[in-house]
Amino acid sequence: MYNKEQIQLLQKRSLDFLSQTAETVPLAAIPDLRDVLRFHEYRYYVLNEPLLSDYEYDRLYQLLQRTEQANPGSVTSDSPTQRVGSSLNQNFVTVQHLVPMLSLDNSYNAEDLTDFDRKARELSGLDSIEYCIEPKFDGASISLIYENDQLVRAATRGDGVEGEDITTNIKQIRSIPLSAAFSKYGIRQVEIRGEIIMSKQSFAKYNELLASQNLPPLANPRNAASGSLRMKDPREVAERNLDAFLYHISYFVRDTNWHNADSHDPLASHSGSLKLLWDLGFRSPEKEKRVVKGIQPVIDYCLDFEAGRDNLPYEIDGMVVKADDTVVQEKLGMTSHHPRWAIAFKFKARQATTRLRAIEFQVGRTGAVTPVAKLDPVYLGGVTVSSISVHNEEYIREKDLKIGDAVLIERAGDVIPQIVKSLPELRDGSEEIILFPKNCPVCKSELYKEETEAVWRCINIECEAQVVEKMIHFVSKDAMDIKSFGEANVRKFYELGLLQDIPGIYQLDYEQIGKLEGFGKKSLDNLKTAIEASKKQPLHRLIYALGIRFVGETTAKTLANSVENLFDFTGKTEEDLLQLEDVGVKVARSIFQFFQNEQNIDMLHQLEELGLQMNNEKKAAVVAGALTGQTFLFTGTLSKLKRSEAEALAEAQGGVIVSGVSAKLNYLVVGEDAGSKLEKAKKIHTVKILTEDEFLQLIAN
Repeated sequence: MYNKEQIQLLQKRSLDFLSQTAETVPLAAIPDLRDVLRFHEYRYYVLNEPLLSDYEYDRLYQLLQRTEQANPGSVTSDSPTQRVGSSLNQNFVTVQHLVPMLSLDNSYNAEDLTDFDRKARELSGLDSIEYCIEPKFDGASISLIYENDQLVRAATRGDGVEGEDITTNIKQIRSIPLSAAFSKYGIRQVEIRGEIIMSKQSFAKYNELLASQNLPPLANPRNAASGSLRMKDPREVAERNLDAFLYHISYFVRDTNWHNADSHDPLASHSGSLKLLWDLGFRSPEKEKRVVKGIQPVIDYCLDFEAGRDNLPYEIDGMVVKADDTVVQEKLGMTSHHPRWAIAFKFKARQATTRLRAIEFQVGRTGAVTPVAKLDPVYLGGVTVSSISVHNEEYIREKDLKIGDAVLIERAGDVIPQIVKSLPELRDGSEEIILFPKNCPVCKSELYKEETEAVWRCINIECEAQVVEKMIHFVSKDAMDIKSFGEANVRKFYELGLLQDIPGIYQLDYEQIGKLEGFGKKSLDNLKTAIEASKKQPLHRLIYALGIRFVGETTAKTLANSVENLFDFTGKTEEDLLQLEDVGVKVARSIFQFFQNEQNIDMLHQLEELGLQMNNEKKAAVVAGALTGQTFLFTGTLSKLKRSEAEALAEAQGGVIVSGVSAKLNYLVVGEDAGSKLEKAKKIHTVKILTEDEFLQLIAN
């Protein structure tokens, strides 16, 4: 429908409109803005290949809406604001909805919700309105029709008036009943609205399957759900393990002589209809909903839900607020675009489009060279993002990234952002291929890559970048925990020539540091105290602080518990190390190589002379308790304890912490979203699987 030149032009216009600060556009620009919106509706609804995030599309829509409101004479019948959706895919039979599927008006802050409540009270003549609040599921909208208790049709949203018949595909989703006893409530025909979703767990598993088949991964759960509905083969739909939430009864025909014994009609309120659907076997948001009076409790619940959204097993992008009483809904009515009795409170954006301007190559403490994408700054999930790690050379190839590309980025879970995909449709020929360096960007030594790895490394242990990163790791919280030091001070002292290596941390010239800005007597005393205290850290912390490749905190504890003195490792072979719990071939080789390196041994002797603890004080008196020798592994998110606290409780009773599931594991303690470790443990009948409460009971006993 659109050729390459048109796509590039329309995307450029989109970004131009998004960059403007005015509340409206000039009258002459309205046709261009409408064309831009139609283009993005086609990409979203028909191709399922959006080039903008939902938030950016909403901004464009609201820009047109404000402009038309300011210039009523400019409104045309084919404007995107005068209809509820977009064009349809011609591959499926088109059917008409019994009632149009309108969009919802959007809000992005508490002020918008307060304004919505004010208008609703004015229109209804009520002093206070009771609202029902429920999650806004991030999936694909559908409409279901049941007649005489049987599912007879399912359709996509389409343009809101007409959708595509997807009944066969919908029947593959097991959370949608093929029959439901609506007749119990006197209902002969009913139309229900809902959302098809793919859970986070199903999404991860399906992408693992695609990876095993050397197929590109799906971009996100919403696209996965939406794309599934239009598949030609229903068996493929079934493989995706989709789910459905049904959240609105939009139309029904009831027997005139029906009478409920308790005189209560569940359809008299929205919350009642959700319970009705739940009781009939549908997955409605009955458990997630909240009914409150007044707008402040609405605001509080929306903000609470946003704070906890990452604990849900599925993606949501906001909350929906509805007047609960159906009589009030009728009073408030609707516009041609949205009902006046409902509004969507949208959470902070998780996706955005921006442009990749450059790639910088950074060297870490193990010599790994990591490419970092430099982007046009974009506000996303509460922060401005301008840099994103793109991991390695293979990742760049898989994502088909080029300098100058428009890219879709995501910040799921309010964690480290990632590039979802490049947008090759928008290339104009000026883009540049990303060339991975052959030499270290810091010391210029030749880079090396093992056949079994995707990472290029600088193997020069005197490389300046590695030296600094190793010192930063050494003083970090989980390592030697030298408070008042931190990354900034390591870099500052190194640049000033006050610090050259790890032993130098314990030989600082405090007189010179005291002359630096920001280092008064108190700061200097705190730094001295923290450095001196770190000399008494237990052996496992020192082992972890050394930054031996593949040795994490759990493995460091295993290593420390296997010796009486750190230098005992100089006499151990790889075969000796392989006998230790959780130490595999790669880990054993890395540990062996570290302790055979003369420079490393010299450094350890220096640290010993400077007073650091090299003995395992616990070795001579291993903790004895009811769980002595029993192995534990924690997975998922614990609700009552931090993982480190739970591990400490097990160790206090003589338990041993391991890092992987194997036949040697005794207890797997699972929190929420336990993932693959739980599935693996279920296949080993000797592993006992405990909840957090069961673990605490075990400790108490």
